[in-house]
Amino acid sequence: MVKRGIFVGRFQPVHNGHLEVINGILENVDELVIIVGSSQYSHRLDNPFTTGERITMIRKALQEKGIEMSKIWIIPVPDVHQHALWVSQIVGYSPKFDVVYANEPLTSRLFTEAGFNVKAMSFIKRDIYSATEIRKHIIDGRKWEELVPSSVAKFIKEIDGDIRLRDLNKTDKINC
Repeated sequence: MVKRGIFVGRFQPVHNGHLEVINGILENVDELVIIVGSSQYSHRLDNPFTTGERITMIRKALQEKGIEMSKIWIIPVPDVHQHALWVSQIVGYSPKFDVVYANEPLTSRLFTEAGFNVKAMSFIKRDIYSATEIRKHIIDGRKWEELVPSSVAKFIKEIDGDIRLRDLNKTDKINC
């Protein structure tokens, strides 16, 4: 019987910390379902990339790392904005899974209350590998490329994702 785990994230963008976590999870399961959460959002400061762009980034990053893609499922799931329904939404979109890998407290709580086996993951340099911080680096024009796999940095530049983020940060308000 295949042991399958699930890992939920927004991957805005996928970064080196995500890859290390995924690699660690794959040491404990036969297959991993990567849920691309908040899939309906894009072109916002907190969710700048489309679902298709995020899936592409994840695939490129995994291939660059040499991870066997036959062990990976990548599934987009939109937010339902009701915690009582969220786990059911994940279950409905995903193939059957045995264990949930999560550190985010609400995610852990909701899956635990729904009766799932939830395992915490080791944080990998969380102060450095944070999609929020990487987006801030891009907006501020600071170095960010070394925080993501090189294939992801290249892809973000190809789609002008760095320019998109800086444009999204602009305002038409006049400073008084």
